Amino acid sequence: MPFEMFIGLRYLRAKRKSAMISIITFLSMAGVAVGVMALIIVLAVMTGFEEDLKEKILGTNAHIVVLKSGDGIADYASLMERLKKIKGVEAATPFIYNQVMISTGRNVSGVVLRGIDPQTDAQVTNLASTIKEGKLGDLERQPLRRNRQEPALPGLIVGKELAKNLGLFLGDPVDIVSPLGNLTPLGMIPKMRRYRVVGIFDTGMLEYDSTLAFVALKEAQSFLGLGDKVTGVQLRVTDIYRTGEIARDINRQLGFEYVARDWMQMNRNILFALKTEKMVMFIILSLIVLVAALGIASMMFMVVVEKTKAIAILKSMGATSRSIMKIFVLEGLIIGTAGTLLGVVAGIGFSLNIQAIVDFIQHLTGWTLFNPNVYYLDHFPSRVIPGDVALISLTAVLISFAATIYPAWQASRLAPAEALRYE
Repeated sequence: MPFEMFIGLRYLRAKRKSAMISIITFLSMAGVAVGVMALIIVLAVMTGFEEDLKEKILGTNAHIVVLKSGDGIADYASLMERLKKIKGVEAATPFIYNQVMISTGRNVSGVVLRGIDPQTDAQVTNLASTIKEGKLGDLERQPLRRNRQEPALPGLIVGKELAKNLGLFLGDPVDIVSPLGNLTPLGMIPKMRRYRVVGIFDTGMLEYDSTLAFVALKEAQSFLGLGDKVTGVQLRVTDIYRTGEIARDINRQLGFEYVARDWMQMNRNILFALKTEKMVMFIILSLIVLVAALGIASMMFMVVVEKTKAIAILKSMGATSRSIMKIFVLEGLIIGTAGTLLGVVAGIGFSLNIQAIVDFIQHLTGWTLFNPNVYYLDHFPSRVIPGDVALISLTAVLISFAATIYPAWQASRLAPAEALRYE
């Protein structure tokens, strides 16, 4: 063991007359540990929320959407075959997208009507897994009726919040009104068709659950008067983080008539907000480690004052200024590293068991931390990323190292004659 390390470890041992230094050392180490733990927990929870949000976004939306300028895509079958041959594309499905109004006779709401092909849509989106009542395949069944007295109606799948707002249940009839009606001598007359609710989905996102409704592709084409055209084609790719590159490749191959947009581009505002918030929280919580590092610096100044005689003796015995500086830098680094390791262990342990801890607190106090009806969360998401832990640990150690430089430099400049003058 180098003698600088040996002496630095000895200086960490408490004596009766330096008990205050020992207390400050412990508090500085605890401060670093708390700061590191808080950083790991907060970033793990924010990463968990981000991943949960991405799952909900991709649960209803495709990875890439291909649109055509004009009034839709006519030969979409051949376009889908071309898109499937592009590297990275796994599956494709056509869709129709239009804004309509849904009415139950008592309540009215504006919604986005999507026409989908249930067979191929299941290969691209996770809509089928979000349906809590009914099945996705019911959209393609023959027109439905609850009894012989009621007329047969095509199927419609609505979101949980939309059903709650309109008072809809499985099997209820609703009217869909499209503003794109027929032009008559009396003016524009909106189109209206009656449907029957065959499914209710729950994505966990209020924006989707309250504004989306799905019908079969052929039914949407018939109702909206599109003929054989569709609005666009949805794609599923092998790597969701390479969608930007694949979208650019699609734009190059298809030409200027088509536009491919990936899920990150369509949701860039909320993803940017989450990324910015995560960065800001990292900077703010790093101040906890900085405060702890100031405690390390204060302790180091007190150690330098206390060890003035010892420093002079070491220099008289041949120790260089570099060696003296290294002794105190190592002493501060040991404190910072030990606090960082404790914080990492505590932070990872807390993050991995945060749901159990939250459940225990709620059971003990009866207080609901997140009301599912308000926050649309049925669990407390948390995900520990090794890269985040490594960055936090490195930041804490570097801050601790920076806090030791000036006190150690002051110790290295101490002249033996000055230190021993009054001894």
